[in-house]
Amino acid sequence: MVESFRDRRVLVVGGAGFVGSNLCHELLTHGPAEVLVIDNLLSAERNNLPEADAVTFIEGSITDDRLLERIPDEIDYAFHLATYHGNQSSIHDPLADHEHNTFTSLKLFHRLQALPTLRKVVYASAGCTVAAKTSDAPNATAEDEVVSLYLDSPYQISKVIGELYGNYFFMHSGLPVVKARFQNVYGPREILGAGRWRGTPATIWRNVVPTFIYKALHGEALPIHGDGSATRDFIHVDDIVQGLLVCAARGEPGGVYNLASGIETSISDLARTINRLTDNQTDLQLDRAREWDRSHRRYGATEKSATQLGFRADIGLEDGIAGTVEWTRSNLDRIKHTMARHAAHLAS
Repeated sequence: MVESFRDRRVLVVGGAGFVGSNLCHELLTHGPAEVLVIDNLLSAERNNLPEADAVTFIEGSITDDRLLERIPDEIDYAFHLATYHGNQSSIHDPLADHEHNTFTSLKLFHRLQALPTLRKVVYASAGCTVAAKTSDAPNATAEDEVVSLYLDSPYQISKVIGELYGNYFFMHSGLPVVKARFQNVYGPREILGAGRWRGTPATIWRNVVPTFIYKALHGEALPIHGDGSATRDFIHVDDIVQGLLVCAARGEPGGVYNLASGIETSISDLARTINRLTDNQTDLQLDRAREWDRSHRRYGATEKSATQLGFRADIGLEDGIAGTVEWTRSNLDRIKHTMARHAAHLAS
């Protein structure tokens, strides 16, 4: 069992987003004194958050000094989940990625180092930043993998810089930062089109799982970039949330841990699974491979997290996708509303 967060004050930066909102819902089951959520709603929806007396929401960016001053000194745990979502948006606008994905980490860590009661800071990093760029059969990406100096996107660069700032503040001031490297997260509360327009259709078509499920439910062809042999490590958001909690409870300050399923799944197999679970009879649509993406095949190593944290992903892909399909069906009107918000940009 994860150490209880009962009567603790918890800060969740980026708490209205996909992962953050699921974390907030779970935290409430532990009886915290307060869950303080900060989110600028750039790629998130306010109604993702639970309505509860223990939840305090502040809308704004943690690059704002006045907002940072509103963070109380008596915080027990902090989760830094704010990001500029994701690779394609960062390629379109590297300056926006720097503002929302690099500068945010520096400003937040600088503020948190002064908090006297802080037990742990968990930083959400990305496994894609350290995975080998290969089309051959990959080895599981371990936490001590050498990081390339030639990354695929500003997003990946920003995630590495966030880790480096975490390491600096850990060494400089003892800030108890734990880095959690996500693999490809999917599950309920990931809303297509969430937040404000960020310049490309990737604002709407965020990640592969919600995109495929939405299109499959509407009988559309699922678009495959390349020949479908690219692979990813898909992990359900409920498992990610448990991983974040054990990072906060048991993670070694200054340490880094993979939150991964450890299973390599091809995009074509993912598409066929989703089509089967949604009864979508339309053939797959093969598109050009994405020129920027050199991470053809990858998955994460799980041994360190299992040994040191007691963490393993429990939800299999079949069950996880089935549950996400049902959540999507139940929330189609809500999803279509957020997607429609960007129609004028797509038409221009």
